[in-house]
Amino acid sequence: MSIPQSGGGPIERFEQLADYMAQGSKPAADWRIGTEHEKFGYLTDTLAPLPYEGTRSVRAVLEGIESRFGWTRVEEQGHIIGLTKDGANVSLEPGGQLELSGAAVETLHQTNAELLSHLAEVKAVADPLGVRFMGIGAAPIWRHEDMDRMPKGRYRLMTDYMGRVGTHGTQMMYRTCTVQVNLDFASESDMVKKLRVAIALQPVATALFSSSPFFEGKPNGHKSWRSRIWRGLDNARTGMLPFVFQEGFGFEAYVNYVLDVPMYFVYRDGKYIDALGQSFRDFLKGKLPALPGEVPTLSDWADHMTTVFPEARVKKYIEMRGADAGSAAMLTALPAFWIGLMYDQSSLDAAWDIAKGWDADTREALRVAASVDGLAAQVGGIRMQDLARQVLDLSQAGLAARDRLDGGKNETVFLDPLVEIIGSGKTAADRLLDHYHGDRHGDLTRIYPVTSY
Repeated sequence: MSIPQSGGGPIERFEQLADYMAQGSKPAADWRIGTEHEKFGYLTDTLAPLPYEGTRSVRAVLEGIESRFGWTRVEEQGHIIGLTKDGANVSLEPGGQLELSGAAVETLHQTNAELLSHLAEVKAVADPLGVRFMGIGAAPIWRHEDMDRMPKGRYRLMTDYMGRVGTHGTQMMYRTCTVQVNLDFASESDMVKKLRVAIALQPVATALFSSSPFFEGKPNGHKSWRSRIWRGLDNARTGMLPFVFQEGFGFEAYVNYVLDVPMYFVYRDGKYIDALGQSFRDFLKGKLPALPGEVPTLSDWADHMTTVFPEARVKKYIEMRGADAGSAAMLTALPAFWIGLMYDQSSLDAAWDIAKGWDADTREALRVAASVDGLAAQVGGIRMQDLARQVLDLSQAGLAARDRLDGGKNETVFLDPLVEIIGSGKTAADRLLDHYHGDRHGDLTRIYPVTSY
């Protein structure tokens, strides 16, 4: 989850909302890679999820990383809720999932080095506590009542609201983990093409990275239950955004979409003020019931933009949001997959050529099929494994064209796990299911060590 934004004066003109997004435009030489991933912490002796407080807890892990590795703590109402260092931050998801939001870096080699350093720091602190962290898209056994709530005001408000508007919102908050990459754009037209490709091909990422076939102690009938959860969360703020593919789409159309999404909160003086279900359009007019007479600042707009959750999201950059968390290798494979497609013009154009003829029904059907069947999905004449192979070829070509070397190797090496998956037809979800029905004899407790870092 995003942290509160800061800075920016009052919004005086509607145009400022689109301008805020446009300010993210930058030349290709300045494009960067920002990777985020979440992971579940658990107690090794009981397999229970980490509580916030105690000698073996989320707080103890954060404070250990702070003291041993020079991170700076972030607090809310006197509680440690995160860490910052060198442009990166570590934060907490609602159920105690630990998230690394990496610094904006130039190459995937740097992304991988940052990831491995972070995981090593977490392990160094967690191991002596009898704590480990695992990479998987959904908690395989835990129930909602098993999860401790983290001391963040945003999550208190969201938990209440999620129960009113959908069927799976609290599952998403407390019992899922994802990996995503944040990518830059050069202009409005570049943003439009990248967002269209991102949304259309997000089901390919969902299929390739599927790792959540279990929930509440049994198989759930999906390869990515995390993806299924997003389809039952809140239709006002999730989905495949059909309007993105309409003629004339741009920053202003995206602004109007976000304005129509009901608000969660306004952040003031370190506190979250309840604005659940209220309208940002009313806020612009000084008529927000939560803060009568006040008009929003640009930081309020930035906060509100973090409360929409489509399959790909725009702020001053584009977020790819379709993948389950997984192994360390898969955590770097996700940014590699999208960088190869998005940061090389030939690959981007070719990717759009693949998807531009699909209608909204086809895109949505691919989304659903990827969640259920993963790489074995089929929609009409489209076989997901063939589509994934075609798209991965474009990603490899794009990374080869970037030619960013480290030790004589270019960035294509980070796609190796995906090459193996497409060759075998087996995703992490498929392999977990094979073991569950085979040598593990239905014992889900054995999933914890094999998915841990």
